[in-house]
Amino acid sequence: MFFLGTFSAALLLWGQGSQVFESKHASADIAPETDPQSFFWRAAPAVIADRDSFGKLVPGHRTEVRSRWTNQNLYFLFICPYEQLNLKPHPTPDAETNQLWNWDVAEVFIGSNFEDIRKYKEFEVSPQGEWIDLDIDLDNPHHENGWTWNSGFKVAARIDESSKVWYACMRIPYSSVDSKPAAPGNILRVNFYRAQGPPSQHKQIAWQATHQATFHVPEAFGRLKLAE
Repeated sequence: MFFLGTFSAALLLWGQGSQVFESKHASADIAPETDPQSFFWRAAPAVIADRDSFGKLVPGHRTEVRSRWTNQNLYFLFICPYEQLNLKPHPTPDAETNQLWNWDVAEVFIGSNFEDIRKYKEFEVSPQGEWIDLDIDLDNPHHENGWTWNSGFKVAARIDESSKVWYACMRIPYSSVDSKPAAPGNILRVNFYRAQGPPSQHKQIAWQATHQATFHVPEAFGRLKLAE
């Protein structure tokens, strides 16, 4: 996780933020589920994140992100190939882990404010099921203090060492990211990221490249559309 993204007119020229990802409606809520072949996930739409922050391909880390939604929650499934893991010792998944971004994580940055795009929410989950959620305001000099906010989101994660893939699911209360009720056609601003691997082989992976050495560039966010 990096802070202090700034506006860049070049991002508009590069066409950032133009991609739309459709989240498929589900009739009922479930506990966070990490099996991509489950009934809940197997027909869900997906996007691929396989580039670094500057748009360069990151071989061997082709990350798939799937999404569904209900009247109460947003769901995201991350399928994360890896070469080496960088895991926090002595994980405490039952409590929020501040500065989790210093280890391997999958991240969702999401917001509903199209007038002040520097305000959004950040959700992270590790391969060990650790988590953190943040209320981000980039105009706050100490916006890292946003980690004290609590969305009530839930996570699940597991590592398949034989296949060198880790999986993570987030279930995010819809009301924590949008003041409007969840409904088909709603549009949210979103980007997906991963921090992966030990310092000597550290990888930064993004869905929409920010073209800066930070993930916190809201001008680069794509769109998430709630579909039927």
